[in-house]
Amino acid sequence: MTSYIIRRLLLIIPTLIGIMTINFVVVQFAPGGPVEQMIAKLQGQGGQAIERIQGVKEADVSSSTRESTYRGAQGLSPELINEIEALYGFDQPVLVRYVTMLKDYACLNFGDSFFRDRSVLQLILDKMPVSVSLGFWSTLIIYAVSIPLGIRKAVRHGSSFDVWTSAAIVIGHAVPVFLFALMLIIFFAGGTYLDWFPLRGLISPGFDSLSVWGKIVDYFWHLALPVTAMVIGGFATLTMLTKNSFLDEIHKQYVLTARAKGVSERGILYGHVFRNAMLIIIAGFPAAFISMFFTGSLLIEIIFSLDGLGLLGFESTLQRDYPVMFGTLYIFTLLGLLTKLISDVLYTVIDPRIDFETREG
Repeated sequence: MTSYIIRRLLLIIPTLIGIMTINFVVVQFAPGGPVEQMIAKLQGQGGQAIERIQGVKEADVSSSTRESTYRGAQGLSPELINEIEALYGFDQPVLVRYVTMLKDYACLNFGDSFFRDRSVLQLILDKMPVSVSLGFWSTLIIYAVSIPLGIRKAVRHGSSFDVWTSAAIVIGHAVPVFLFALMLIIFFAGGTYLDWFPLRGLISPGFDSLSVWGKIVDYFWHLALPVTAMVIGGFATLTMLTKNSFLDEIHKQYVLTARAKGVSERGILYGHVFRNAMLIIIAGFPAAFISMFFTGSLLIEIIFSLDGLGLLGFESTLQRDYPVMFGTLYIFTLLGLLTKLISDVLYTVIDPRIDFETREG
């Protein structure tokens, strides 16, 4: 197992480089970069904006009178265009910028945001509590409910309980997350009916002055609606996956043999079937974990005014804030690869018969 873990860790390096390279190349052809956006802002704001840019960074600019290649840059001097490029690091050749990016990211140096005047790492750390809160509690609730429910549905397959729970799950899965979130706001957050829950932020303004118990209550009071909206559509896939996995195992020969030996149904279910059936559940955990933490909460963050990583990534993409875009991509990809490795290790914990040492590469 040790050699397998080492191989997987070494494989992370070329995987990261490949992903970053593809995205770097794509971004070079994407219109509306930071230089173009700054030029458009200067054209709209006139001389005061130009003076601010000139005061941001003093650089040695060429006195050449080349015509600008940026659309909409008419009226701006070539010297100012050069200075804007230097401000955002676009005065260097593409290959130099690419190599510099890889070197910096290898040292976990993600640079500063173009538009927020803060480091990328600090921005991510500031937004992390919101996304971690939403992702952790949503994932915990989904797994805590879906796995027992799926097992129950498998044991009582075809019964009235199986039918009505399947209908409820399908209906919940069919309702879009943003629509269910709006329904919760209308009914419970002062929309039309009740005004029980807050609509903004993760904590109340006077959070620091509350007691320990008061802080806990306030924290979950703010999380109640967004977490409910996130988990309502997450039950279907995991519940049905659990049910089908257990049904496949229940009808296998070793279960019939255990029954013939007089083993109780509970002993068969949790002593034999559970270990084998849970393997496929664990296989899907990394993707669900990363998705719920970093991408699945974008609409929820917007609707409930929660400033998390999903909203940060979305706004950075719109603004072409490349340091934030690439920094978050690098971190999320690294976390995803490491989480996938952890899931493989968990395979051997649940079923020692699995031996990754015999696998190639």
